[in-house]
Amino acid sequence: MREVLEFDVVIVGGGPAGLSAACRLMQLAQVENRELNVCLIEKGAEIGAHALSGAIMESRALDELFPDWQQQNVPVITQVEQEALFYLRDENKAWRIPSLFVPQSMHHQGSYLIRQGKFCQWLARQAEHLGVEIFTGFTASELLINEQNEVCGVITGDMGLDAQGEPKSDHMPGIELRGQYTLFAEGSRGHLGKQLLEHYALDRNADTQHFSLGLKEVWQIRPEHHQLGQVIHHFGWPLERHANGGGFLYFIDDCQVAIGLVVDLNYKNAYLSPFDEFQRMKHHPEIARYLSGGQRLSYGARTLTKGGFNAQPKMTFPGGLLIGCEAGVLNGAKLKGIHTAMKSGMLAAETVYPALLQEMKGADLTSFAESLQDSWLHEELYMARNSTAAMHQFGPLGGGLFNFIDQNIFRGRLPWHIRDNQADHAQLLPMNQCQPIDYTKPDQQLSFDRASSVYIAKVSHEHNQPCHLRLRDPHIPLADNLAVYGEPAQRYCPAGVYNVVEENGEKRFAIDAQNCLHCKACDIKDPAQNITWTPPEGGGGPLYTNM
Repeated sequence: MREVLEFDVVIVGGGPAGLSAACRLMQLAQVENRELNVCLIEKGAEIGAHALSGAIMESRALDELFPDWQQQNVPVITQVEQEALFYLRDENKAWRIPSLFVPQSMHHQGSYLIRQGKFCQWLARQAEHLGVEIFTGFTASELLINEQNEVCGVITGDMGLDAQGEPKSDHMPGIELRGQYTLFAEGSRGHLGKQLLEHYALDRNADTQHFSLGLKEVWQIRPEHHQLGQVIHHFGWPLERHANGGGFLYFIDDCQVAIGLVVDLNYKNAYLSPFDEFQRMKHHPEIARYLSGGQRLSYGARTLTKGGFNAQPKMTFPGGLLIGCEAGVLNGAKLKGIHTAMKSGMLAAETVYPALLQEMKGADLTSFAESLQDSWLHEELYMARNSTAAMHQFGPLGGGLFNFIDQNIFRGRLPWHIRDNQADHAQLLPMNQCQPIDYTKPDQQLSFDRASSVYIAKVSHEHNQPCHLRLRDPHIPLADNLAVYGEPAQRYCPAGVYNVVEENGEKRFAIDAQNCLHCKACDIKDPAQNITWTPPEGGGGPLYTNM
């Protein structure tokens, strides 16, 4: 028998969206001196363990949620002081784009550099102070849907199962967390969010969703190379011939720099490896000059939901809501999603709270769409609606020119929508139609291999547990994917989880699930849609708190 815990609201995910929703719910209850039971669960070992982004944060949502935040000990590092945008022409040359010709959305003055994991921990402390119950190390593995087709909570994953799925001596069955409403804030390509989209056909009127894979490292660099608050973005090489995307350097505290590359997962070349493109990027003179003599401290990777306004699904269904990156609220033109995720969570709380007062249990709160429509979040995302599709359609230079005209001259109000309705996985071409890419061996000074990268991501999983990376058909990797695409999972996975190995003269598709960074790239990019990412035992995965 499973233990059952009852709450007014259950929130799945301890990122900016989920935590902001929790805080706002309790603030509303405090104003009216009402008792409210809110539970938030986070699959990471601690809040912030799986939180990863650049990260530049606009304070707009934070200003609304905690107007006095600047008098509190909020772990923002500094405001953006200087910024530059470069076009990397090739492996040696770079052009700096004059500020006048940079899209308005790419100006970040006044925003804050943060470590997202630390910021989420601060939000969690505020939530707990307001009375939210937070459980870390617990996954939401199953939906609870009643006979009226209403979501009424989730079931947490079993603990203590062996690799065959049999109970071990420390086995603990999952718990039913029941709520009048459940908010899903799992982040990009959420396990349960994916099921909700299908079950309620939430995306039937939306454009096809698109994703990017973001790879990030934090380096300790020499003081003479560091300028606190400096922000550098770049596009072009090494991706220009093979994929859309771009990179960044954010100069943060402790003489450190956050460096990363974002690769759109609609790329066509089956030989492409986002991880190796990232490692190659660091050798460009415009980037290497900052890293030279430094030390790499940490590494991580995560996907971003980047389809934008046109690809947003219906966010409500009986008994719950989708919020944050789960709902696709990232602003692709600004390359920012923290403030938009927070605002979506706050609007969700402001929608759910009146329903609780009116005892409208399990309703489809379509008024959330109206609240969103009337908010600055809708206006901001609408103005950026063509950004991602324009880059996909016209490439980095043509897309950049379109975004300049759209954002700087027309302020996002050009009278049309650019569409891109071909799914990312469907755009991969067979290897015989692709140009091979020669990735040089890492030098272990600027570029590194996957194994050493996973090590500094502090990935940890219980070894004797069921594999959380599930194949719909175990024959597809070798019978189809290997023959046609050279089994691309070996290249798109940024952690080396998937490999084709030869044993006794026969090939075998090997899955090293212990290395998984929970980025979900495999769930998105596999050309046969044969891989399903599911949450492993709670508490497992990377540790990104200081990134």
